[in-house]
Amino acid sequence: MFVYRKEDLPKDPVFPAELDKLGYFINDKDQIRKISDPEQEFQFKINRNPRWNELHREAMNECIRKIVSTRLRDLGLVTLRLPLTSGPNKPHVPILVSKNLKTASRIILVFGEPVQDIGIWAYRTVGAENINAGSVVDFAKAVLKPDESRVEDVALVFANVGQLIWHCASGCALTINSWMALPRPSAVDSAPIETKRNKIPGNENWQAHVTSVFNDILAARGQLVREDAKIDIIGLAEGGLGAIQYLSMNWKTWRHNISAICLSNPLHTKAANLTPQCDQPTGPDSFISFIASRCRAYLLSNEPIGAPLFDSPEHGCNCYSSGEGLNVECIMPKAWPHMLKWLDRAYAESDYCEEQLEVIQVASAAEGEADRKE
Repeated sequence: MFVYRKEDLPKDPVFPAELDKLGYFINDKDQIRKISDPEQEFQFKINRNPRWNELHREAMNECIRKIVSTRLRDLGLVTLRLPLTSGPNKPHVPILVSKNLKTASRIILVFGEPVQDIGIWAYRTVGAENINAGSVVDFAKAVLKPDESRVEDVALVFANVGQLIWHCASGCALTINSWMALPRPSAVDSAPIETKRNKIPGNENWQAHVTSVFNDILAARGQLVREDAKIDIIGLAEGGLGAIQYLSMNWKTWRHNISAICLSNPLHTKAANLTPQCDQPTGPDSFISFIASRCRAYLLSNEPIGAPLFDSPEHGCNCYSSGEGLNVECIMPKAWPHMLKWLDRAYAESDYCEEQLEVIQVASAAEGEADRKE
């Protein structure tokens, strides 16, 4: 039997998390482009071996995370650790909150996607458009530095449903993609195995993390947030599903505090997730009524942004086109201005209710003629 010695195995590739050493720079349009060809975007495939490509991409993503983190801190966002009792060297998941969280009359809470790093909408958009567009930077600027039409005191909370794997050696929380990119003894070794040491107490998965954000931060009325603070929720995919599932079970506690909800690529269904619980309010005060009147969702669609879609009965709320027809992760970079405008209106009008839209598909004249011939 032929056996490779350890020293004969290919070494795991190493790429520095520095733009210039990777061969890239940021141009005057805030775009990451290749130094050797200023018109070329990030090149993912640089080797026939997938491991090389994945580690090269992770190094680029780390560069982007550092840039975005710096810009968000410049806007006044700070890190809060969950669980709250955890020290900097103990297993914890970092979330981002604005410094005015304790005094703000309104809180906008964002639950992202489990596949994304905190502060990132879509690395794809970062590469194709620019850093601020593909990250939450532009969104945070719009919320924390409002124009004259939005003068109320608003705080931001970015939950972190993606970085839930604790890496003991580096002392930080990682997404599954970053976990898979950790150094290995050789390029052909298997990925590290997760154990109980890699679990973060109370944040073992995205649903547990959503629960932790509500119970540990937002429920601390008069301590971490104002007693009368109203909360707007933006939920992306599983992040939105986690919020819906939590609130449906605890609506009696939260119904006076939640102002409105916007969802991107909703994963809940009316039948499975909006069934009233035995101890929860019913009728006009029920969670299902709230979803119907003060919640809306944005879906993949090539229709113009804001165009009504047919999916409303399934999700129990009006559904609209995001203007993005291909990639779920690219919904937020396109749809958040539309979402924020609607959330502003819902907050300003406490008795505002979404009109229940009935979308009817009408056959074109040509289709109608074809049906008559058949």
